[in-house]
Amino acid sequence: MKYLFFNLIILLNSLSSVSIGQADNRWEITERNSIIYKVDHNKKLSYSDNIEMSGKRISAIIYYQIDENQNLIIERDVIFPQLRTFNKSSEPNWKKYRAYFRRSTNQSSAPSINVGNQIIVPSKIDSIEISGMLRFYYKPVQGLQVTKTIYPSMEERFLVEEWNIKNVSNEQIPINISTFNQIESELGYKGSYSFSVSSDAKEKIILDAAENYNFGIYFSAQINNESIDLNLNKARQSRSEFLKTCKKQLVLNTPEPIFNTLFYFAKIRATESIFESSMGLVHSPGGGNYYVGIWANDQVEYSGPFFPYLNYQVAKDAAFNTYKKFLENIPTDGKHIPYAFEVDGNFPMTHLDRGDAAMIAYGTSLYILNSGDIDIANQLWPLVTWSLEYCRSKQNIDGAVESESDEMEGRIETGNANLSTSTLYYGGLKYSMQIARALGQNSLALTYEKEKDKMYQVIENYFGANLEGLDTYKYYKENKHLRHWICLPLTMGINERKEATLKALFDLLWTDNGILVEYNPTEEIAQKTFWDRATLYALRGALKSGEREMAFQKLNNYSTKRLLGDHVPYPVEAYPENNMKHLSAESALYCRIFIEGMLGIEPVGFNEFQINPNFPEDWEELSMTNMQLGGTTIDILCKRTKNNINITIKSFDKILYQGKVKNRESINFHL
Repeated sequence: MKYLFFNLIILLNSLSSVSIGQADNRWEITERNSIIYKVDHNKKLSYSDNIEMSGKRISAIIYYQIDENQNLIIERDVIFPQLRTFNKSSEPNWKKYRAYFRRSTNQSSAPSINVGNQIIVPSKIDSIEISGMLRFYYKPVQGLQVTKTIYPSMEERFLVEEWNIKNVSNEQIPINISTFNQIESELGYKGSYSFSVSSDAKEKIILDAAENYNFGIYFSAQINNESIDLNLNKARQSRSEFLKTCKKQLVLNTPEPIFNTLFYFAKIRATESIFESSMGLVHSPGGGNYYVGIWANDQVEYSGPFFPYLNYQVAKDAAFNTYKKFLENIPTDGKHIPYAFEVDGNFPMTHLDRGDAAMIAYGTSLYILNSGDIDIANQLWPLVTWSLEYCRSKQNIDGAVESESDEMEGRIETGNANLSTSTLYYGGLKYSMQIARALGQNSLALTYEKEKDKMYQVIENYFGANLEGLDTYKYYKENKHLRHWICLPLTMGINERKEATLKALFDLLWTDNGILVEYNPTEEIAQKTFWDRATLYALRGALKSGEREMAFQKLNNYSTKRLLGDHVPYPVEAYPENNMKHLSAESALYCRIFIEGMLGIEPVGFNEFQINPNFPEDWEELSMTNMQLGGTTIDILCKRTKNNINITIKSFDKILYQGKVKNRESINFHL
C-alpha cells in the first residue's frame, strides 16, 4: 500500500530532525486554537506527516506529503474497527486480533472540476491547518480556490472530505463537477461488507464572484447493504460540538501558549478514540492496530484515571466500562488476570503476566478517588482488593512483586521482579487504603497502610542502586543499564533518590524525542528507541517531586517538538516500533503532567484532595477551569505575589478554599 511509502518518508524525517529550536519549527500557533503550516514560510521542503482522527465507528490515519514544488499528495487509511474480516492463511496468527475492515485511498478518489474545456486540478498547497479537523488550503487555479477539510463522523461509519470551492475572481464562473461512486465488497464475520467512496456534489453550478460552494466526499462502509445517512451538515456539526466540548472542559491557562495548545489537542486525541463495542463504549489506543479493545496499561492505568477530570459523559462511560470488564473477568483459579480484551472484548489476552494486577490496583483505585462516587467505589472495590491480594501473593523473599514482564511485553529484559510492577503495587496500596476508610473497612485500610510502608522500603532496598555513577534505581536485580521506568517512584511521591534519578532521566537518557528506553551506548538501536509514555511519566514525576527549572525546560522542549515540529500535533507511541503513531492514551498522560504534576493534585481521602502547585517564578498566574474532581466542577486559580501563591478553589460561586501558600507548599481541600 502507498501509506507504507509515506511511513518510510516520515521515518526518515524523524531521524533527520534533531533540533527543537524555534528556527526549526514547521508549524505556528494561531489565535483559533489551531496550528498552521505555511508552505511559503518554510525553507525546508519536502515535508510529510500523518495524523489520526476517530469517531465511534471509524478511525482514519491521513498521510500527506508536500514535494519540492509545493504539490500536495493525500492518502487515507480508513479503518472500520467493529467490522472484523477473515484472515488469510499466509498472515501471522496475531493478525486475527486486528483484522479490521480497512481501505487505503489515494488522489484518484476525487471528483474532477471542469471550467470550460479545462480540468482544474488543485495541487499546489498554500497552507495546512489542524484544529481537530485537518484543513488543506490550495493555491488558486483559474480563479478558483479549493479548501479540503477532513474529519470523521462522530456517530456513523464514514470519513468526510469536505470541499469548499471559492470564486476568487471578479467574474462569474460556470463549473461542472464529475460524480462518482466507487464500491468494493468483502465477506467478513458480520456479513457482507462494502466500502464506498461517493460524493454529493452537484454536476453543474455557477459561482458569482466571492461565492462559495461546499460538498462532501464520503469514505464509508456498510454491512449487508445497510443505509447510512451521509449528511455533511450533521457530520460537521457533531465534530464541531465535540471540539467545543474539548475547548470548554478542563481548560489549562498558562503564560506559555505551547502548553495551552498542546493540552487542548491532547484532550481531543484522548477523548475521540472511543468506540462502540459489545462492552459498551470503550476507549482504545488506535494507531492503526488497537481498536475496540481495552488494555490494563493504556485504559486502566493511563486514560481511566484522567477521564473523571472531564465533564464529558462519553469518556466517563468508556472508563467505567473498562474497569467493569476487568472486574467481570477476575480469575477464580489463582492465575493472573488477562492483560487485554481484544476484538470487541471477546478475546482475553492471557498468555503473559505483565504485572497487570499492579497496573489495575493503581489505575482503578485512583480512578475511584478521582470520580468521588461511592457507588462506583462499591462496584469496583472487589477488582481493587483482588489485584492487591494477587500482587501480595507474588512477592519474592525480598518483598519485590514478581511478574513475567511489564507493559513492554518482552521487548526488553525485565528479570523476575521489575521496578514498574512493585511501584505500581505501592501506588495501588496508597490509594486503596483511602477507599477502604471511606467504605468503613478501617482494619483493611490499616493493613494496606502497613504494606505500603513495607513496599517503600522494598523499592529502596531491592531496587536502589548505583548505575553510571548515579544513586538511582536498577530496573531488576541483574540490571546493568539505566531504564526509562526509574521515573515511576517519583510519580508515587517517593523522592528518596530524586536528584540522581532526575539526572539520569534528563541528562543521560534524554534525547530530542524524550527519554530512551535504555541507556546503552554500545547498542545502536538502544540509542534510538523511545516510548513517549515514559517521558510523560518522567515529566509528571519531576514536577510532582518539586523539580522546577530542569523539568520545565524539558517539558517545553518536548511540547514544542510534538506540537510544532515534524510530526504533529499529539504525543506519540514509540519509535522505531509503529513509527510514532498517535496512540490515544499517551495524550491523556500529557494532560496528567499538568494536573498531577504542575498543580500537584492528589487524593488524600474520599472527596478530599491535596494541591501542591509548582510553576516557574516568572509566571504570575496558572489556572485550570471547568475541571471535575470528585464529581464536582471546580476552578483552580493560582496567582503569584512575591514569595507566595494565592490559591482560590471554587465551584461555581462557592469558595472551597482561598489562601496563601509558599511555592511547593501543599494544602488540603474538601469537596
